[in-house]
Amino acid sequence: MGLPQLWLWLKRLVIFLQVALEVAVGKVLMTLFPGRVKQSILAMGQKTGMARNPRFAPDNWVPTFFSIQYFWFVLKVRWQRLEDRAEFGGLAPNCTVVCLSGQKCNIWDFIQGSRPLVLNFGSCTCPSFLLKFDQFKRLVDDFASTADFLIIYIEEAHATDGWAFKNNVDIRQHRSLQERVRAARMLLARSPQCPVVVDTMQNQSSQLYAALPERLYVIQEGRICYKGKAGPWNYNPEEVRAVLEKLCTPPRHVPQL
Repeated sequence: MGLPQLWLWLKRLVIFLQVALEVAVGKVLMTLFPGRVKQSILAMGQKTGMARNPRFAPDNWVPTFFSIQYFWFVLKVRWQRLEDRAEFGGLAPNCTVVCLSGQKCNIWDFIQGSRPLVLNFGSCTCPSFLLKFDQFKRLVDDFASTADFLIIYIEEAHATDGWAFKNNVDIRQHRSLQERVRAARMLLARSPQCPVVVDTMQNQSSQLYAALPERLYVIQEGRICYKGKAGPWNYNPEEVRAVLEKLCTPPRHVPQL
């Protein structure tokens, strides 16, 4: 094992201990002060729209915090972010993705000249991803003539055999590429109006873009010109609108005197 690999495992160990401590403290506080902890979680849910989501009552999701399933999911997300290679201003990782037909391609295959390409990472079991899906569709409609859009379906955020919420979409963790494609096809009923592809079973794009549970990017000519903050708390399609308005608005012609 080389030094870089050893350093990575040391980082993972530190993160493991941090998450374990956070979950243990959260569990104790939820036992001692259930009302206050619930209000704190609901306040965080206001940012994602979860607290206003008509599909979910607080009892559907608040009690799942600090469970063993919560621990493993948060640990997976934190570990995955150590693999982040998508830097603002840098080259966008040209990961392999799979079309719903089964054909393999690369993210850069969807770049058309100098047109911006919006990447939308998410899954059907991520409530904020679905709640804000109509916002994303409006972006596709409003900028269809000047930008391109791609949905990359990644591993489930709240699979029924993972950190599950009650009354959520019923999808298990993907055990094969066929299962992932089948889950992604559920998005087609929502008329995404842009291509939908899936991540590989090695979760390459999810790792290199640190996309779990959901994230937005804008690429132009192969470089990342917008890196959205990680969801669910900071997943915001309206930020992409502001970026596209700048990128897609032609410069004003100033007449020479």
